[in-house]
Amino acid sequence: MIDRRSMLGGIAAATLGSPALAQAWPARPIRLVVGFPPGGTTDLAARVLIEPLTQRLGQNVVVENRPGGAGGNIGADVVAKSDPDGYTLLMQTVSSGAINHGLYGARMPHRPDAMTAVALVVKVPNAIFVTNSLPPRTLRELVDYAKARPGRLNIGSSGVGTSLHMTGELLKQAAGIDLTHVPFRGAGPMLQEVIAGRIEVAVDNLPSVIGHLREGRLRPLAMTTNVRSPALPEVPTTAEAGFPAVEATAWFGVTAPARTPREIVERIAREINACLADAAVWRRLEDLGGLKPGLTPDGLSNPTTFQRFIDEEIVKWGEVVRRGNITVD
Repeated sequence: MIDRRSMLGGIAAATLGSPALAQAWPARPIRLVVGFPPGGTTDLAARVLIEPLTQRLGQNVVVENRPGGAGGNIGADVVAKSDPDGYTLLMQTVSSGAINHGLYGARMPHRPDAMTAVALVVKVPNAIFVTNSLPPRTLRELVDYAKARPGRLNIGSSGVGTSLHMTGELLKQAAGIDLTHVPFRGAGPMLQEVIAGRIEVAVDNLPSVIGHLREGRLRPLAMTTNVRSPALPEVPTTAEAGFPAVEATAWFGVTAPARTPREIVERIAREINACLADAAVWRRLEDLGGLKPGLTPDGLSNPTTFQRFIDEEIVKWGEVVRRGNITVD
């Protein structure tokens, strides 16, 4: 005998994957979960996207902030365990989408295959910079300076296991230098300490630090991307500085629960890409220091290329965690 609950579940699953449902979607508002508080880069990127996406889909797309620490894991887990019907999406980040799988291991609340990739929205460079009182004016000079003073320079981050911490670890491993990691509770307190000269070196997402760099309160040495940022075109990339392995971006893209019908996933991806192709929308993201996804010939992405990118990022950052013997409490 098949109990009624199992039978209804089977019918629901079959209906969920049917072309009829995909054609009827969306029939009600869609929530885009952000695993961080309002005002951060993840939240800002999501809010740039929702207005044009609402217009294109004909249903409201609303941001739902689900902060709570753990690098966005709480919000990501809400989406991973939601119904795979296209009405609950995640603004995925490098933290919850890649770094945390290596960092938390078995304590991660869901596996990578609990989510499916939809579209990469924007990449944001990380900037490597120093306090103005430090002599080095290039990344190469900083590496040489640090090698002559092993363990004596501090490098700040917004917390253990964050993308900023991981980028600093990647720099240490690629350049063979010994910097003492000093984690803070967020980028704001870290930046104040670097400006004051109590922390010599730091890494931050470009949107958070760009004002300080432009106004000369901090000295930029390199961007951790393979192309220069249009927002600060005078700052070289880490590859140009001689450290091509130090490539890291804070990326933001939309993912959905696994088993979301492929027709819906592809529809959302098409509409996101259409939003990004709008010059006015892209200008707002570019003002945040954003770079285009660059995963397809048109400079954007699709579910397949974004999933491949996420898989590669999980491997990359897992290796950084392993080599750095990084743990979280």
